[in-house]
Amino acid sequence: MRPVIGRLAIIGQGLIGSSITRAVYERKLARETVITDADPKVRKRLLELGLGEARVVDTATEAADGADMVIGCVPVRAYGEVVAEIAPALKPGAILSDVGSVKQGIVEECLPLVPDGVHFVPAHPLAGTEFSGPDAGLPRLFADRWCILTPPEGVDEAAIRTAGKFWEAMGSKVEVM
Repeated sequence: MRPVIGRLAIIGQGLIGSSITRAVYERKLARETVITDADPKVRKRLLELGLGEARVVDTATEAADGADMVIGCVPVRAYGEVVAEIAPALKPGAILSDVGSVKQGIVEECLPLVPDGVHFVPAHPLAGTEFSGPDAGLPRLFADRWCILTPPEGVDEAAIRTAGKFWEAMGSKVEVM
C-alpha cells in the first residue's frame, strides 16, 4: 500500500495509539512515524516493543514538529493541554486530529488553540477492548469498525478527505458528521 501520510505523529500510546502505530507499520501508511507518551515508563516500553519503524521521542512537541498529521491519543481531559503544548510546532497544512469519545468539549477547548493554516479534523474510532497500554495494541483493531470524523465548519475539504483515507486504509468505515 502507498503511504497516505508523509510524517505521522501519534501522541499517546495506550490501546488506541499503539493500535494506530501497529496498523500504520503493517499497512505502510506513513513514510515516517514518530510516537511519544507522557509517561517515561511507557516510552521505555515502546522502545522495548519496537513497534515497527516508529521513532520514540520524549515530548509531544518533538513528535509534532514537522508532522503532516498529528493524532492525539490522550485522555479527553488532556487534549487542551497537549494542543497548547504542540501548537508552536505544528506546520502550516498539517492535519491535527484526536481519538476522543466526546467531541463538543474537545472542539470548544482545542479549536482556539489551533494555529492558522492547521486543519483540525477530530475523529472518533468506534473500537476498543477491555485492555489498555502499549502492549494491548492490535493492528486490526479498526478493521470493519466505524470512525466518525467531526470537522468544525470551514475545515479544508482536502484535509478531511486525507483523514478519511487514513482511517479507511486501516480498515475503518468512515462517516463525516
